[in-house]
Amino acid sequence: MGEIAKLGSDRLELGAFASLAFGVVGDAMGTPTENLEPEQIQAKFGWVETFEGDGTDDSIMRNLIADALLATDGYADADSWAAEWMRQHKEIFGQKVGRFFPSVLHSAAKLRFGDVPRTIATGNMPSSSSAMAIAPVGIVNAGHPRAAAEQAMELASLIHVTDVAFCQDGAAAIAAAVSAALGGAKTIDEVVKTALGAIKPWSGRDMRQLIESAIELARSANDYSGFRTGYHQRFRRAIACDSRETIPATLAICLLAGGDPWKAVTYGANFGRDADTIACMAGYVCGAFSRDEKTVVEALKGLPAPIVERERKLAARLVALARQKARNEIKNWQPLAG
Repeated sequence: MGEIAKLGSDRLELGAFASLAFGVVGDAMGTPTENLEPEQIQAKFGWVETFEGDGTDDSIMRNLIADALLATDGYADADSWAAEWMRQHKEIFGQKVGRFFPSVLHSAAKLRFGDVPRTIATGNMPSSSSAMAIAPVGIVNAGHPRAAAEQAMELASLIHVTDVAFCQDGAAAIAAAVSAALGGAKTIDEVVKTALGAIKPWSGRDMRQLIESAIELARSANDYSGFRTGYHQRFRRAIACDSRETIPATLAICLLAGGDPWKAVTYGANFGRDADTIACMAGYVCGAFSRDEKTVVEALKGLPAPIVERERKLAARLVALARQKARNEIKNWQPLAG
C-alpha cells in the first residue's frame, strides 16, 4: 500500500489523489475503445476492465491546467493556461500529437503565430478538450463548487466560445462535481445535483436540459446496458467528443456506478464513442467522492509506481493551494465581517 496509505489521515488529499489517479485510469482504459461502437467493443474485447499506459491528451491537458494553477497560486485564467501551452508546447506537439483534437492543435498553433488567448477559440468545433482536463480546478476550489464552475468557464474560453460555449458549461459541471465531492457531499446524487446547479440557468439551459434528461434515463433504465443503448439512441452528436454528448453521459454514469470510481471508469471505457474522455471524467468525479482508502488502493494497484507517486505529489500540491485559497478568502473578508 506504500505511499497511498499515507493519505488515509487526510480525507481531502485522499479524494484529490483518487480523482487524479482514476482520471488517468479512465483515460488509459478507454484508449483502446475510443471511437468504437458498443457492439464493436464487445466483439473485440468483451468487457474492458484492464488498462496500460499513462493516458492520452486528456491527461496531458490536465497537467497543463495543474501547472497553470500552481504557477498562479490557484488563480489561473485563460491567459495562464495559454502560457503553459506555449511553455510546454512539446507536450502538445510531441509523441502524442495524434491524440489531440484539431481544435486544440489549431488553437495552440495560433498562439505560436502571435494570436492572443482571447481570440484563438473563435471558429473551433465542439469538443470536451477543457472538461476532460478540469479536475485540478475542482480540487483547488474544494467545497466551493460555484467558484470551481466560474474558474472552469474562464479557462475553457481558451478553446470554446460563442456558438460552442456549451462546452464551457460542460467544463463547469465537471469542475463543480469534483469540488462538491471533495467538499463532503453525502451522496453521489448530491454531487450531480450540485454540478447541475452550477451551470448558468439561462445561457447554459441546453446543457442543463441534456444532463437532466440523461439522469432521468439513468434512473429509469434497468441496468447499465439498457442505459447505454437508450443513450446512444437519443444523445449522439455529429462529433463524438461534443460536450453535449459526453458530459450528460459522464454524470449519468457516475449515478449508475453509485459513486464507485472503478465501476465508473469501466462503464465509461465500455460506453463507446469518446470512451476515454467519458471514463476519464467519470474517474475524476467518483474518485473525488472516494472515502475508503483500502478500496482506492486495491482499485489502483495496476498503476505503475512512478505514476502513483506523480499523482500523489500533485494531489498534495493542489490541496495545499485549495487550503491557501480558503485562508485567503477568510482573511480578505474579516475586515468586512463586523
